[in-house]
Amino acid sequence: MTLGPRQGGLVIVVTFIVALLLTVLPLPEWARMYRPQWYTLVLIYWTMAAPQRVGVGYGWVTGIIVNVTTGTLLGQHALALSIIAFITQKMHQRLRLFPIWQQSLTVLVLLLVEKLLELWVMGAVSQPAPPLLFWAPPLVGMLLWPWIFIVLRDLRRKFQVS
Repeated sequence: MTLGPRQGGLVIVVTFIVALLLTVLPLPEWARMYRPQWYTLVLIYWTMAAPQRVGVGYGWVTGIIVNVTTGTLLGQHALALSIIAFITQKMHQRLRLFPIWQQSLTVLVLLLVEKLLELWVMGAVSQPAPPLLFWAPPLVGMLLWPWIFIVLRDLRRKFQVS
């Protein structure tokens, strides 16, 4: 199926909407601390695959939407996602060449950077230190990366998003 440039952008926006819906999807109490950072994983993929279309602006807007939907401090996720998008955009040519297991390790580092920035903001506003399970979502995201990469790559190829 061939789509014009605007429809390719629609595919990107729909994947971000799905990621945001997965972020607010109700989970059992025991699973909440393991919820992957869906929006960050999608941002990393699209920034790596189409850096001319998705970048710091997408990170900022996605972060503001995540802040509003999750009820966190306004700008907390926007700052972190903008930095993640910037780093990914600067490294996108290298990341594309990595085998999937190396990409997973790089994604782990990016997800940890996001969590560190979140922890820094929590400390700046005098929130209590989170439990050790605070660090579980980056590990889950690293394990999910190969599947997320394959699904989004197939979508990108099917709809010819460049």
